[in-house]
Amino acid sequence: MASRPSAAKKQPAKKAAAAKAPAKKAAAKKAPAKKAPAKKATAKKAAPPKPAPSPTGGIYRLVRAVWLGLAHAVGAVFRGIGQGAKNLDPAHRKDGVALLLLGLGLIVAAGTWSNLRGPVGDLVEMLVTGAFGRLDLLVPILLAVIAVRFIRHPEKPEANGRIVIGLSALVIGVLGQVHIACGSPARDDGMQAIRDAGGLIGWGAATPLTYTMGEVLAVPLLVLLTVFGLLVVTATPVNAIPRRLRELGVRLGVVHDPAGDELGEDDERYDDQWREALPARTRRRGPAPEAYDPDSAEQEALSRRRGRPRRSAVPQPDMGRPMDAVDVAAAAAAALDGAVLHGMPPSPIVADLTQGVTVGDREETTPTPTPTPVPSPAARPRQEKLDAGVADLTKAAPEVPRDLPPRAEQLQLSGDITYALPSLDLLTRGGPGKARSAANDAVVASLTTVFSEFKVDAAVTGFTRGPTVTRYEVELGPAVKVERITALTKNIAYAVASPDVRIISPIPGKSAVGIEIPNTDREMVNLGDVLRLAAAAEDDHPMLVALGKDVEGGYVMANLAKMPHILVAGATGSGKSSCINCLITSVMVRATPEDVRMVLVDPKRVELTAYEGIPHLITPIITNPKRAAEALQWVVREMDLRYDDLAAYGYRHIDDFNQAIRDGKVKPPEGSERELQPYPYLLVIVDELADLMMVAPRDVEDAIVRITQLARAAGIHLVLATQRPSVDVVTGLIKANVPSRLAFATSSLADSRVILDQPGAEKLIGKGDGLFLPMGANKPTRMQGAFVTEEEVAVVVQHCKDQMAPVFRDDVTVGTKQKKEIDEEIGDDLDLLCQAAELVVSTQFGSTSMLQRKLRVGFAKAGRLMDLMESRGIVGPSEGSKARDVLVKADELDGVLAVIRGEA
Repeated sequence: MASRPSAAKKQPAKKAAAAKAPAKKAAAKKAPAKKAPAKKATAKKAAPPKPAPSPTGGIYRLVRAVWLGLAHAVGAVFRGIGQGAKNLDPAHRKDGVALLLLGLGLIVAAGTWSNLRGPVGDLVEMLVTGAFGRLDLLVPILLAVIAVRFIRHPEKPEANGRIVIGLSALVIGVLGQVHIACGSPARDDGMQAIRDAGGLIGWGAATPLTYTMGEVLAVPLLVLLTVFGLLVVTATPVNAIPRRLRELGVRLGVVHDPAGDELGEDDERYDDQWREALPARTRRRGPAPEAYDPDSAEQEALSRRRGRPRRSAVPQPDMGRPMDAVDVAAAAAAALDGAVLHGMPPSPIVADLTQGVTVGDREETTPTPTPTPVPSPAARPRQEKLDAGVADLTKAAPEVPRDLPPRAEQLQLSGDITYALPSLDLLTRGGPGKARSAANDAVVASLTTVFSEFKVDAAVTGFTRGPTVTRYEVELGPAVKVERITALTKNIAYAVASPDVRIISPIPGKSAVGIEIPNTDREMVNLGDVLRLAAAAEDDHPMLVALGKDVEGGYVMANLAKMPHILVAGATGSGKSSCINCLITSVMVRATPEDVRMVLVDPKRVELTAYEGIPHLITPIITNPKRAAEALQWVVREMDLRYDDLAAYGYRHIDDFNQAIRDGKVKPPEGSERELQPYPYLLVIVDELADLMMVAPRDVEDAIVRITQLARAAGIHLVLATQRPSVDVVTGLIKANVPSRLAFATSSLADSRVILDQPGAEKLIGKGDGLFLPMGANKPTRMQGAFVTEEEVAVVVQHCKDQMAPVFRDDVTVGTKQKKEIDEEIGDDLDLLCQAAELVVSTQFGSTSMLQRKLRVGFAKAGRLMDLMESRGIVGPSEGSKARDVLVKADELDGVLAVIRGEA
């Protein structure tokens, strides 16, 4: 209790001291300034003295500084070396690994074969001999073999994992068996006993098995592990073991091969792989040899009809002699070592491609020069669309074809040759596309600013960058109309400084509005990249063509057989001609002349001249619009002939009919001289439709409408291109029957509506930027068209020309209607005929009633004059009450009059 009064006494004392403190501070402020330094000096004197520096601390700091300096220097050196190794060519890095393995093999060989002394020898004995035991002598050979493989095949890194797994299983199985065979020494027996057996690897593999299940089961399991490793290393499936053993016996001379007299030594080496993995089929015409079994061979070939061959760098066989099994096996199986090297973003799909061959038919009636073979860098895969007797891979004796009626004439190759498709290595590879750049971030910031300024509850949630444009995804807030975004089109264009802004509302499949804005840093799309993706996807249809790359960064490909016709239109310089070049080059790279034949119409005379002479053509490139109309009429006749065969044999599509021919289900009637052969796809490409519609609009429109209405099931497909998409060129009938459209940049909204039946093409930015609307799609897909250079086209064309020469049809540009038997004797009507010809040519109007009025002659005389002009090619045949077509232009009148008068 006494403590409480004392605490109470202390509290007034503290309050008094606190009251005195302000008074002291005030007095200190009023005190003279000269007393302040004295207080500071007193404070300094009151500070504790600093301890004297230690000599050991200075030495420590010096050592630490030297050590850090050395560490920074060494780190900089190693970082420089690492950066240099990163920038080193991958081929040099692989060679370095191979040489390193060779060096290790030499060291191990010196330690195991010649008893190397010193630290290195001891290390080799401890590691290699201790691990592999008695089989340490084989380790240098194994390292040398792996190094040689790295040097010879640096382009096949995908097989390294398989080989490592197989070798590991093989080594473990063998060493485990060696350990058991040497008495299964344990660790108690000493390290030397283990080294004299299977080493540590054999001890680790065999000891658990013998301990748990005994040697009776351990040995078979190790044998199975050894066999598994051997099969994995040699890439041999279990079902192929008998065939491989039989062929090994044939090589060693133990087993007799009945086909050994026909197959060469090198071809026999590939025979099993070719028959198993390369279902290439040849086209054989003519009777088969007696040794040929049509049932078994045909069944084997047709069961693998859709297979794809690998590519490899092998020279083509001699095309000056008939095709035999040596050519087939060498050309078809030579590329088992090849692999698809992608010049595009990595794809998880691994291409397993094989090489196919085609054997054609030599035309004896019209001899053509046999092309000289040239080495091909890589044989491309092809679709196997050959005939049924194709499975005869031993011989194909050429036979002179019999005289066939015109309806049975087929599009044939020009000789019994092996046709190798061009390699994709001939086409340039492009780098991976960008996923994001600083320009995209700037556009996102601009869009966000626009939405905030106009008080629109919307936000940019992401974007997908394409080669030409980037589509920004905008999500709207609750109760916000889509029209609020579309109404800001001009403001968005102003904010991003680009007039070509296209708004998609909504994005198909997403609850978001898309805003497509051109990239300031455009990227090039190479044709080779798109075709490599098609090859990696193992789509072997010959009519699959490359178009380009869409906004989302995916490659766009289209099957012309499913379109089935396409209209390509756009203004000058928009990329239409590049698209046509990509289509033709895609067909040349993926299809043989027996798969696809083409008719090229080029009224401008300069666009398609690079493809003159390729074997896929059935007629020289047509530049005269009159001849183009005749070619379209021939296509109509060819379509009717194909439908006659389909109706006669009860098939609905040309693919089913061709397959039935290959299967032998369709045969001509007894006594008929026809030889049924599969029909190829027929692709008609018109580079400028406007010129054809100006010269012969009725004939061209009628032929196009007839073809587009009926020709899908007959395997005939049209590609119509024009740079003037007006209603007088692309008429309503043509639009109604051409369902697929590809629109490049147009000059007006009306042109866009003519092509796509909707706006959008007028906002494209040109140079390949297009809208692709395939058959059945509701909205077009924006894409950047692929580009192929003139040098690439020239190389591919030259490769096709070197494979074989074209075989042209003579009846393509011949008129469809037979001319009348007209009296060629003009008689006394020479002057009157010259007047009539001059009148008709100058007015470009061929009418009998006009001649009656102008020349004041009767109907009979006017009709005779018209028949004389028809016999001399001045006017066309009669079409009832219509005026005749005038076939001669005004500038050709002098030559026509000279011919009529008989002058030179």
